[in-house]
Amino acid sequence: MDADRLSEALDLVEVRSVLTGGVAARGGWWARGPLADPVKFFAMVSGRARLTTDGVAEPVDLVPGDVAILTGRSWVAFEAGEAPRHEVQPESDFSTTRFAGSDPAVDDVVIGGAVSVNEAGRTLLLESLPPVAHIRSSAAGDGDRLLAAVLRLFDEATDDRPGSAFAIRQYSQLLLLEVLRCYADQTPLPSGWLRLLVDERLRPAVDLLHGRPEHAWGLEELARAAAMSRTTFAERFREAAGVPPLTYLGRWRMLLAQRALRNGDARVAALAAELGYGSESAFSTAFKRVIGESPQRYRARVRQEAVPIPGR
Repeated sequence: MDADRLSEALDLVEVRSVLTGGVAARGGWWARGPLADPVKFFAMVSGRARLTTDGVAEPVDLVPGDVAILTGRSWVAFEAGEAPRHEVQPESDFSTTRFAGSDPAVDDVVIGGAVSVNEAGRTLLLESLPPVAHIRSSAAGDGDRLLAAVLRLFDEATDDRPGSAFAIRQYSQLLLLEVLRCYADQTPLPSGWLRLLVDERLRPAVDLLHGRPEHAWGLEELARAAAMSRTTFAERFREAAGVPPLTYLGRWRMLLAQRALRNGDARVAALAAELGYGSESAFSTAFKRVIGESPQRYRARVRQEAVPIPGR
């Protein structure tokens, strides 16, 4: 997978990974809890555990370095060891003796976190992931890197050193990036954003769309860049992305527009020209069709939502 292209896409949709809690236990144990976030991840630090969740018939067996990403699930459960098993409550404080004093030789340790994206990227990410994605460290091209990313995050969370909060945020991001890389390498991907990014034959055309979104690209130019016939290119692109090339270009422009409206002060007319629309009216019509509200209303709403409420 092209790491720069994946990083660009993750930045655009503001993907954030946050460590939220975990379980450390030995012997026979079980734990269960509700899931409130649309996307969650669970990583096995040491030992073994079996994960189950709603809507998925087969349990997932996790070993050190394995990561499971759950999408749109309402609960998750773990069990390990032999019966009889005792219940273990998840904890969010990784400085406790249960985590910091855990022994990799005998303890099962699972850490979990939430993955968030902005509203522009929610569909892009969710359409690229199944209900449960099991990323196996043993099947990764460089499995040591995935395990190392898990251990680095866990060590930082349990050591409680100066600056650890900042380091945990960074290591959570790096773990998510490594997980997505390994997932794309291990699994046949469904049509969508992630599959398009890893298709090397389409890469020249995707680079053109991403690099010059203001250009009025035609199928002929894009097919020529990918060294394919128009028909072959159009079919392959639609199979990978789930939409035709020019529809994808429109969506990409809308992602860029949403970022600009959230983070900048550019006038709508200037933004329309920058993204290749012939007029402010044409851009506003396209934006409202895709996003469901005008650019001005979108900017006002997201900025209002970003204002902290006193007392919270």
